[in-house]
Amino acid sequence: MADAAIPFLDLQRINDRHRTAYAAALSRVLDSGRLLLGEETAAFEREFAAWCGASHCVGVGNGFDALHLALRAWNIGANDEVIVPSHTFIATWLAVSEVGARPVPVEPAPGCCNIDPARVEAAITPRTRAIIAVHLYGRPAPMRELSEIARRRGLKLLEDAAQAHGARLGGQPCGSLGDAAAFSFYPGKNLGALGDGGAVTTNDPALADRLRRLANYGSSVKYHHELAGVNSRLDELQAAFLRERLRALHADNANRRRVAHAYLAGLAALPGLALPAADDADTLSAWHLFVVRHRQRDVLAKLLAGRGIGTLVHYPLPIHRQGAYAGTALAQQTLPLAEAWANEALSLPIGPTISDDEVACVIEATREACASLDIT
Repeated sequence: MADAAIPFLDLQRINDRHRTAYAAALSRVLDSGRLLLGEETAAFEREFAAWCGASHCVGVGNGFDALHLALRAWNIGANDEVIVPSHTFIATWLAVSEVGARPVPVEPAPGCCNIDPARVEAAITPRTRAIIAVHLYGRPAPMRELSEIARRRGLKLLEDAAQAHGARLGGQPCGSLGDAAAFSFYPGKNLGALGDGGAVTTNDPALADRLRRLANYGSSVKYHHELAGVNSRLDELQAAFLRERLRALHADNANRRRVAHAYLAGLAALPGLALPAADDADTLSAWHLFVVRHRQRDVLAKLLAGRGIGTLVHYPLPIHRQGAYAGTALAQQTLPLAEAWANEALSLPIGPTISDDEVACVIEATREACASLDIT
């Protein structure tokens, strides 16, 4: 809510901190005379690969392209199946549809936002080629279990890490936990550009080479096109901006954890309110979102809005109920856990610039709102 006293996300405040650095980045790009496929992109790819603990990073135009180009690079297409979470942003499913394969939705584990490995195992068929593990809301998916399943069944494992810049599992960064990882740099992400951008990280040099060609019209040498590729390139200006934001990402994520931990403490044991899992010795969330659940979600959101607090619903309509999949077999599926998340989830304000006083106001208003709701 743009007019909220405490907005859900204040991008202006976030980016204002980097005005001087952004101006210097713009000057570097202008002085270079190179707007595409130059040193800023190459430098960002090196720096972000190292940040993720991966050997390679290929910058692309956006997070959706990162997903579907990774699938294309593995030659996944018609008559293939790709396992996806039932509860996620639609880009995860659309990337599978884009390459001509069939998304196979699998429900989350009970009480968890991420895909259930036991259900993944049961969903595998002879046509299954890959699993997409979404680190939803910034919390790492159960990658050890999924990796074991993928290895044993001969499947590719793709991380959808669009919300997980800086998340870790067992000390290892998301972006280096699967065969490849797709990132988005949409402005609202933990590592956000001033426009669209994306990247794929991997430890597979052959995959990185194929991705780089697919994203550049299938070409590695100008006017020679070995593959039927597309135009999906991270431009020099966005790469330069992202290099500046990357330098602040550790501190920004620490601020997000500060907010999340305050919410977990301040909102504990409220009637009818379910909180996300806390970090532990093994799992470190990026806390891209702080998502609570309540059976009277819409009433709760309205009460908070009345106190000037912006909230957002991620995601209000399950993907199998979207018009994009109307008339397909997917629309006929019963996915009760995805539907429950769609009906109950509410994202509270979180970000690297929200103040302690603002967090205290959100906690106070949420406590009062929950106390006023009838949960019988």
